[in-house]
Amino acid sequence: MNLRELLSIPYLLEAEAVETEPGQWRVRLAYPELPACTAEAAVVEEALRELERRRIELIVGLVEEGKQPPIPRQPLAASDPLWAAQDLGLSDRVAALLGDAAGPTNRN
Repeated sequence: MNLRELLSIPYLLEAEAVETEPGQWRVRLAYPELPACTAEAAVVEEALRELERRRIELIVGLVEEGKQPPIPRQPLAASDPLWAAQDLGLSDRVAALLGDAAGPTNRN
């Protein structure tokens, strides 16, 4: 499986609200099928953005080390991991790796 396919795998998402102090709540999100892939924030959109960034960086890091990330299900055909990486403001190195692995994209 190439990097584009690996980054298109849908993982289970766990979400919970946690009270950090009396009356203070945060959102905690996790992809439990990926090791240590969690994020926490006051706003769900911020937590999801950070979680997606960690998911991409974790998978790219595993591939760079010659390891295979968990593959619990088939990749989504309509996924565009290159767009997601660029939208998340990931480093040029990660975006370049995705671009090389993804091949040409058809964006109009």
